[in-house]
Amino acid sequence: MSETGLKEKLNELKKMAASRGVDVSAEIESLEAKIKTPSGAEEVWRRIELARHPMRPYAMDYIVRIFTDWTELHGDRCSGDDSALIGGLAFFEGRPVTIIANQKGRSLKENMFRNHGMAGSEGYRKALRLAKQAEKFSRPIITFVDTAGAFPGIEAEERGIGEAIARNLIEFSRLQTPIICVVIGEGGSGGALGICVGDKIYMMENAIYSVISPEGGASILLHDSARAKDAAAMLRITSKDLRGFKLINGVIKEPEGGAHTNVDAAAGAIKDMLREELAILCSKTPQVLVRYRNKKISKMGLWKE
Repeated sequence: MSETGLKEKLNELKKMAASRGVDVSAEIESLEAKIKTPSGAEEVWRRIELARHPMRPYAMDYIVRIFTDWTELHGDRCSGDDSALIGGLAFFEGRPVTIIANQKGRSLKENMFRNHGMAGSEGYRKALRLAKQAEKFSRPIITFVDTAGAFPGIEAEERGIGEAIARNLIEFSRLQTPIICVVIGEGGSGGALGICVGDKIYMMENAIYSVISPEGGASILLHDSARAKDAAAMLRITSKDLRGFKLINGVIKEPEGGAHTNVDAAAGAIKDMLREELAILCSKTPQVLVRYRNKKISKMGLWKE
């Protein structure tokens, strides 16, 4: 029974107890316990709803709170610019850094401009251009991942989006500068992976990171798109799951009710993590960074019976 159905049943029992004087306290306690402790699928879906919440902080909300002197750079020096994937220069507590991020929009007009945060080939080539520039000047790279996936349009395919993402996976794995990736909302498929190869990968507490959306997984695996909640539980896409699989380095705690309830606090938690990790990573030589980054990547997906 859904949470709504449980609440309706609970209200019926309370009305019956009040009108007829029947003692159903045991049943009421049982239903209240079920509502307070949702099933695994319901709990996962609750986190997905928070990851997709319309007021959830986007990349720029964090950038303006964490960094100073932000200067956005444009263009892939090949075919154009992509507003769904932003990048530029900034300072983190006096240290110059390069920032690469998916950016969604809130209004219809802004979402059309940002393409709902789904980058095309130009976006991933721009990201690689900025990453190579950061390597040249020994600037740490910080990426904010928040996309349902790469843009699936025919024009993106015509301009080689598959090749662009694949090249990023290779090049980011051997960049000789520190890379920290933070999944702040949705981390969808190759669209997320294109900027999520790094020395350290963190997820916000209510973020998700998956090879496919729950709706897509339900259609393919369960042959019923209406069973998205069940598919979400099966896919193991929450920060807790990914930390258990050792695919991420840590989980960043969010304020009660989600990051949108207190954006400053959520930004502060990311800032604390960056301060600690940058101090460690920037003390290592580029050769050591690349060696350990590739060692970490090579262990992903290995299982022992």
